[in-house]
Amino acid sequence: MISLSDIRSAATVIAPHVVRTPLLPFGSCWLKPESLQPIGAFKLRGALNALARLENRSRGVVAYSSGNHAQAVAYAARLHGVPAAIVMPSNTPAVKIEATRALGAEVFIVGITERVERAEALVAERGAALIPPFDHPDVIAGQGTIGLEILEDLPSVDAVVVPMSGGGLISGVATAVKALRPDVRVIGAEPALAADVADSLRAGELVRWDPVDRARTVADALRDEPSTLTWEHISKLVDDVITVTEDEILAAVADLARRARLVAEPSGAVSVAAQAKLGSGVAIVSGGNVDPALLARVLGA
Repeated sequence: MISLSDIRSAATVIAPHVVRTPLLPFGSCWLKPESLQPIGAFKLRGALNALARLENRSRGVVAYSSGNHAQAVAYAARLHGVPAAIVMPSNTPAVKIEATRALGAEVFIVGITERVERAEALVAERGAALIPPFDHPDVIAGQGTIGLEILEDLPSVDAVVVPMSGGGLISGVATAVKALRPDVRVIGAEPALAADVADSLRAGELVRWDPVDRARTVADALRDEPSTLTWEHISKLVDDVITVTEDEILAAVADLARRARLVAEPSGAVSVAAQAKLGSGVAIVSGGNVDPALLARVLGA
């Protein structure tokens, strides 16, 4: 498991390149809008930390992602002047594919169950370095810097609500929060249509859902499942999970746009939908790379 010192070290590494996002009041609660990062999502933190620590990146980097990690790795690779090859599933929103290409990455589109295999093949072919979306200590440490910032800006916080899928974000945030303030509750937020972590916590062991079932949710960035590494963090550090329906997710997208003036993708709004049931704390709005047609449809409803 990663440590608080890993996260503090990551904060120093990434500080010149990320936005230190503010806490915004939202009714009786607070928002941490990671949608304001240069690539529109928190994933930039982990990608920057992981890429900066690679001993050999001369042959480039490879990543697999449904969108936000793809853009984060492409951005970090461009910053360091190395090529990036990104494998993305065929159900990725077009806006995320186009944004990744615009950052200079070479993009490969594959079936939803084939992306890891294709990424590993590219690593073998090119001698490149793989930067996974969550299953890596340096990636987790980078995401954990969000937890440090929340505690610095709101020492009185009672709960932090975190969107959850592969588990890199909540693993890092929970490590930071529990190391400094063990009394603060760390709550995972998960779509009911992809609630494998909620099932796992109830069972006391990892419960695997079929990828096709997880793909049903509109929260496209929350269709992954935890790794052994992230599950170790989640099982020891996360206090609870709140699941939300598709209607609740889309209502939160609309609420954020109208009340907070924030553009959030469904995955980023899952925490806000869960926070509405909790009634307190800081909700991490993890990303804002929403399909324009979907946002128009939600706001027109």
